Amino acid sequence: MTSEKKVAIVDYGIGNTYSIISAFKYIGIKAELISDIEKIANSKILVLPGVGSFKSGMEALKSNNMDQAIIDAVNNKDAKILGICLGMQLLCSYGEEDGGTQGLGLLSNHVKRFTVQEVGSRKIPHVGFNALHINKKEGLFKGLSGFPDFYFTHSYYVSTDDNYDNYATCKYGINFLAAYQSGNIFGVQFHPEKSQTNGLIMLKNFILSF
Repeated sequence: MTSEKKVAIVDYGIGNTYSIISAFKYIGIKAELISDIEKIANSKILVLPGVGSFKSGMEALKSNNMDQAIIDAVNNKDAKILGICLGMQLLCSYGEEDGGTQGLGLLSNHVKRFTVQEVGSRKIPHVGFNALHINKKEGLFKGLSGFPDFYFTHSYYVSTDDNYDNYATCKYGINFLAAYQSGNIFGVQFHPEKSQTNGLIMLKNFILSF
């Protein structure tokens, strides 16, 4: 697959950026790390990766106004954005970790921690491959059949308070939002760059979805 489309990966010091760049390269898509706020604000395709805590992620984005550049690109310039793992969570309105922090607010959902009551005898964090229950086999999940599995590693999850045009849930004691698609905003709790063939198909679908 080759494409003239270019992906801008937001570089705010938190995230497995090399693996994501390599995954896009494998499917024939040019990807570059960017931290300049003007470039972020004017990018057409953004990826927000992330590992670690919600609070530290937002602090890193706010330290040089990357948060406002992302909001400007998505809300005012119709940029497409894909949040991955923590990046998916940061697109939401609020995360309860470390006493609570306001997110980017592109979506209204809250980010909550798994509790023992929810997961039972399962370990926290949720680590490993797990199957998705997909609402519609289109958008991010076009061409994937059955209950495809993806690689997760997280202690916090996005609530299913709101439904979106296309979404997927995963069960780990409780059902949590594993992926969403709302207009030009996409998010996945799992790591597509670590999810083998299914992850590569999903990344390709993201590029081809507009």
